Amino acid sequence: MKSLKITIALAALLLSSSAIAQRIKMKEGNLDMLKGVKKMNIKYDYSNMTCTTKDIPETEFISNKKEEYNKKEAGKGDHWAEGWVTDRENRYAPKFREMFEKQSDITLEPNGSEKYTLIFHTTHTETGYNIGISRRNAYIDAEALVVESANPDKVLARITMDDIPGSSFGGYDFDTGARLSESYEKAGKSLGKYISKQAR
Repeated sequence: MKSLKITIALAALLLSSSAIAQRIKMKEGNLDMLKGVKKMNIKYDYSNMTCTTKDIPETEFISNKKEEYNKKEAGKGDHWAEGWVTDRENRYAPKFREMFEKQSDITLEPNGSEKYTLIFHTTHTETGYNIGISRRNAYIDAEALVVESANPDKVLARITMDDIPGSSFGGYDFDTGARLSESYEKAGKSLGKYISKQAR
C-alpha cells in the first residue's frame, strides 16, 4: 500500500511538471546570450500585480484582507499584511532561487554585478485556501525577463509562465505563504529547465 502511494505521488509530480512546462512560452527574443553563462543577477518584481480570481489590484486585496482579519481579531490583519510582504524575501525568493540553480547550473546573484539580469515579475497571485474539508490550490502567473544589467530597458528575452500551482502532497498547506512557496519553487524549477534547454 505504501509503495502504491509513493508511485501515485511520483506520477502526479511528473504530470504536474509536464503541465507546467507546457505553460511556459517565449514571447519575445531568445536566450542565445546565456550560452556559457554561469552567473546572473536576479530581481523580483511584484508591481501592478492582481490577486484572486476577481483580478483585483494588490493594494485593494491587502486592504480588504486587513479589514477582514482585524474585525475577527485586533491586530491579526496587520500581522497578515506584514507577512504578505516579508514572505517574498524570506520564503518565495529562496525557494525560487534554489530550484532554478539546480536545474540550470546558473547561479543567481541578488546583489550581483553580472552582465545579465533575470527579472521575475509576478503578474497575478491566487492565494487559494485549505480549510480541511475543502481546498483550492494557490497559483501564480509571471513573466521572466532577461535584460542587460547596464541597460535594463533593453529586454533580450520575455518568457511568460501561467498557472504555476502551489500545494503540498501532504495537504497541510493551511498557510497562504506555504502554498505560494510551492508555486515559486515550481516556477524556479520549470524556468531553470527551460532556460537550460533553450540556451544550449
